[in-house]
Amino acid sequence: MTDVPLPDAPRQLSAPDGTPIAYHAVPGVSPAIVFLGGFRSDMTGSKASALDAHARATGRAFLRFDYFGHGRSGGRIEDGTIGRWKDDVLLVLDRLTAGPVVLAGSSLGGWLMTLAALARPDRVRGLVGIAAAPDFTEDLVWPGLNAAQRRALDTACVVYLPSAYDPAPTPITRALVEDGRRHLVLRAPIPFRGPVRLLHGLADHEVPWRFSKALLERMESRDATLTLVKGGDHRLSMPADLGRLVQAVEAVCAAIAASPSR
Repeated sequence: MTDVPLPDAPRQLSAPDGTPIAYHAVPGVSPAIVFLGGFRSDMTGSKASALDAHARATGRAFLRFDYFGHGRSGGRIEDGTIGRWKDDVLLVLDRLTAGPVVLAGSSLGGWLMTLAALARPDRVRGLVGIAAAPDFTEDLVWPGLNAAQRRALDTACVVYLPSAYDPAPTPITRALVEDGRRHLVLRAPIPFRGPVRLLHGLADHEVPWRFSKALLERMESRDATLTLVKGGDHRLSMPADLGRLVQAVEAVCAAIAASPSR
């Protein structure tokens, strides 16, 4: 696996199967912040950009990247699964960061940050969730499918759902749903004890705030909070929302700095 600079800013890391994973990295002090985007999002969004700007202004190490099938990375999103995207997260953690890290996960990223924390307990020291969507394939997508859509999953292995953010419909594959069932995190206590800060909008119509509440309740951490934003939508990308995100990330970094070293 090689790290190859691209001509127009993003760099590229090769996954074990050769798929290019695009990323931007900002060098700086520890703990590094790693941003995990949402389903069908990419690393150019407002939250990733706000954290990038904050890292550059404060000297904090920061990494953002695109999952398989997303943004500038290779692959088709229809071929992606929760397990594949979790592996992408672990790949960039192992290859592109050192020391303790704080994961900031938006929507799908909130699920993936939890899986990564369980897989790399010695590396992941803090979590920040933005409209976190753990187990969304099982608890949100699957219950929302009608009989015809479930038959389409069985026969065509894919169903296309309307998107609130994109004129193109969202592909949901049978592989995504079935693989999601192998990566559920809300069915048992989550043995993560580092600082956790969760942000969720009360006007989020895509992923209800109860998902973040459930994640908070499952976390074994005693330093875990959920901030509910009145009028906040799923994106939480207004200036005030981005300010809360930066504050949450810095609060987690401060808590890590104040805690005894592992």
